[in-house]
Amino acid sequence: QVQLVESGGGLVQPGGSLRLSCAASGIIFGWYAMGWYRQAPGKQRELVATISNTGGGTNYADSVKGRFTISRDDAQRTVYLQMNSLTPEDTVVYYCRADSIFGRSAYWGQGTQVTVSA
Repeated sequence: QVQLVESGGGLVQPGGSLRLSCAASGIIFGWYAMGWYRQAPGKQRELVATISNTGGGTNYADSVKGRFTISRDDAQRTVYLQMNSLTPEDTVVYYCRADSIFGRSAYWGQGTQVTVSA
C-alpha cells in the first residue's frame, strides 16, 4: 500500500523555523513529482511548493517564496519543506502529495499541523 507520512509540524514562534518531512513508501519515488499543500479552516487547499521527480525543477506559491525551500532525497524516499521566517498566517495543516509523472495516480498524506504563535 501507498503511504505518505508527514512529520515535523508543531508550535513555533513568529520568525521561527520548522522543517517538515514526508516519507513515502509503496511507490517508485523517482517516478513521482512531490508537493506540499496547506489548508486553513474554511479555505481551499492551496499549493505551497512542488518539486519535479528529478529534483531539477521547483515551484512556490508567492506567499512563501524566499522563505520556504522544498527538496527531496531519493535515497531516503523523502521530501522536505524547510520553513523559515514563519508568520501566524502560516498556521495551517500541511499536506504532502505525490503525483505520478505518467498521470496515473496521485496520493495525499494525512497532514501535519503547523502553529505559529507567540
